[in-house]
Amino acid sequence: MIERIGIFGGTFDPPHLGHLILASEAHAQLKLTRLLWVLTPIPPHKLNRPISSLEDRLAMVKLALKEESAFEFSRIEIKRPGPHYTLDTLRIVSEQYSKADLILLLGGDSLRDLPTWHLPMEVTAACHQIGVMRRPGDSIDMAKLEAKIPGLKGKVKFVEAPLLEIASSEIRRRAARGLPFRYYLLPAVFQYIQKHHLYK
Repeated sequence: MIERIGIFGGTFDPPHLGHLILASEAHAQLKLTRLLWVLTPIPPHKLNRPISSLEDRLAMVKLALKEESAFEFSRIEIKRPGPHYTLDTLRIVSEQYSKADLILLLGGDSLRDLPTWHLPMEVTAACHQIGVMRRPGDSIDMAKLEAKIPGLKGKVKFVEAPLLEIASSEIRRRAARGLPFRYYLLPAVFQYIQKHHLYK
């Protein structure tokens, strides 16, 4: 049986219940053997935004994944200097798991932005499938994207997920303003944020 490895990258600042639910749905619907959470130290598209330290984000992701054996934390981008492009990550994972099918996991917004990524056609070619974690009611113009990245449509498989209006940016905003945000997160992640006074 060919191993199917999902690659779920992000800054995870912080990792919240929305991330976990989407990852769980992708794991089940795409029949993944394992799902790698790839923490991006310095995302090329977020260079001008404030971001929590790598140490804090690393600790929070590990706490978030602690109780789910199907999820694995990957240091693949932490081990190498930036900028950290998805194409490079796919190539490295492909070398490590040469006989596996690689499934890149994206949100609907990332799929729309794919033509602006570093070498998007090569990214599409480097993976067996692109699992798009689409929210209910989300509309994506696949014909328009296919015109810019030929072959993309055949690679995309949509993952249906519950309507979740949880975003890391909203959690950071709430924490900064003293608003409640506890139930957007696993208890261990919430406790870490409180203990280390993050997002104040």
